[in-house]
Amino acid sequence: MPQIYGDFDLTDFWEESDYANREYVDAPPDQQTIDAVQERLGYRVPAAYIELSRHQNGGTPRKICIRSPSRTTWAEDHVAITGIFSIGSRKRYSLCGECGSALWVEKGGYPNIGVYFADCPSAGHDMICLDYRKCGPNGEPSVVHVDQKWDYRITFLAETFESFIRGLSSEDAFDN
Repeated sequence: MPQIYGDFDLTDFWEESDYANREYVDAPPDQQTIDAVQERLGYRVPAAYIELSRHQNGGTPRKICIRSPSRTTWAEDHVAITGIFSIGSRKRYSLCGECGSALWVEKGGYPNIGVYFADCPSAGHDMICLDYRKCGPNGEPSVVHVDQKWDYRITFLAETFESFIRGLSSEDAFDN
């Protein structure tokens, strides 16, 4: 059982798929890779993110929805994610990859508030971000949803990356 997540079982966390394996999943990162990614991003990656990546480095979770405190363009009470980026630069959807965090700021116009680490089913119209505005680049970031369709509105989702992971639910939890 992972150290940081305590009683939270990560053995059934990831959905197996050829798409995720091709686009997101990379080998577990070594310390050199983690250091290089953090230097390139300019932010310390949360320990819970590193721990998750050592279990599996990126991919699509089985539970892809998280409650939001207010309406987004996605739904009245939640947002969904497509995948979580791997730590590295080799995969298309890795933190420093072709569709990594920098792309969303430099070409997508997203606010430079931290690290964009999860994409949403909207094909780039909303993203999930580690928000370092309150804690600084070496602190423990909160997790927010950034909604391009609503002038890049930022909606708080979780206090920490670990609480974000623990807060993911199945789509069925939100069926109306």
